[in-house]
Amino acid sequence: MGRGGQGPDGGQDVEDTSAAFAVLLEDSVEELYDQAPCGYLSTLMDGTIAKINDTLLGWLGLSRRQVVGRMRFADLLTVGGKLYHETHFAPLLQMSGEVNGIALDLKAADGQRMPVLVTSRVKAGDECGPMFIRTTVFDARERRAYETELLRGRREAEEARRQAEADRARLQEALAVLQQSLLPAALPTVPGLEADSYYHTASPELIGGDFYDLFPLGGDRWAFFLGDVCGKGPQAAAVTSLARYTLRAAALHDPDPVTVLTTLNTVLHERYTGGDPRYCTAVFGVLHPGEDHVDVHLASGGHPSALIQRTEGAAHYLPTPHGMLIGVLPEARFTSARTRLFPGDTLLLYTDGLTEARTGPERELYGEDALRGFASEQSAAGPRALVAALAGLLAGFGDGLDDDTALLALGVPAPPTAPAGEDESLT
Repeated sequence: MGRGGQGPDGGQDVEDTSAAFAVLLEDSVEELYDQAPCGYLSTLMDGTIAKINDTLLGWLGLSRRQVVGRMRFADLLTVGGKLYHETHFAPLLQMSGEVNGIALDLKAADGQRMPVLVTSRVKAGDECGPMFIRTTVFDARERRAYETELLRGRREAEEARRQAEADRARLQEALAVLQQSLLPAALPTVPGLEADSYYHTASPELIGGDFYDLFPLGGDRWAFFLGDVCGKGPQAAAVTSLARYTLRAAALHDPDPVTVLTTLNTVLHERYTGGDPRYCTAVFGVLHPGEDHVDVHLASGGHPSALIQRTEGAAHYLPTPHGMLIGVLPEARFTSARTRLFPGDTLLLYTDGLTEARTGPERELYGEDALRGFASEQSAAGPRALVAALAGLLAGFGDGLDDDTALLALGVPAPPTAPAGEDESLT
């Protein structure tokens, strides 16, 4: 056989090959239509099905005789699909001449729903206007299953998020209740003395170890303390509870400040001598109100020095150097100090969350000098006014305040001032 498939007789083989190729091409086009991996159908302008391929008939479980010339495209759809076809699909197709990728549900002969994506285009004649509609139908069962699974996953994730938020809210509520149980519900009224306190929680999800109290010793004496347990969480809360009750019990036995702190040191060291050592800092003191003053005797174990705001406006620290951390060593040294508060004076105790707050763009420590300056700038209006000013200061630190802070202020009320122009000799 020569090149090009020509035989000895000159072009007969070429003609036969061309004829066979034409038949093969004709068969392939028809087979491509009927056996395509998607559904094809053509309808008249009123929707009557004029042509449909085997693939779509197989999906529907219908025969060609049941469909062609007897059914409209909308008849293949579910009730909801028919409604969407009449109100959206058909009007849009008539207006624009084509619609693409519309999600619908076919209704098979056995009643099963089949999700599909439908694309339709109007075929128009040269002069006689629209003639028929060609429609391609894609099987969307896997896509629908994926979307359903994705939606289910989103719903489950949303439910998990709501559950986590509810659990977090319950946890925060429980921690808030526990935190309050470690603090006095309200400070008692002390004759001749004004007292106020404040507790700032850095994180509602972590219980802190700051604590304070004010309570009577009998007679005309009162005891007070403020401290800070190392760490956070349930373990710190346990140490806080132990420290509070130990300080109160020790004070009723012997209120000497150094003796009270020594007792607390013994209890903590004996209780936490294992592999999880715990310790705290604290200031303990005794108030002895006088006729026009209050005597203060206090001791400190590793705690920041108390700050005194005097009535003339100056503020200074009451030094208690060399006081050791409480609970670290079997025997610890504590430093005591004495002072006297006169009308208008305020004694401020605080935990180091205040002075260790970070401020400014460089996130520098706020520090004790800044606190003394702040107190000096405030008018000597008593403990409530000073605590209110400090609460505003703490709020202004924002995220620079990463530790809980407790405040306890004790002072002698200033005598009321007479209204301007009133002759005090006549009162």
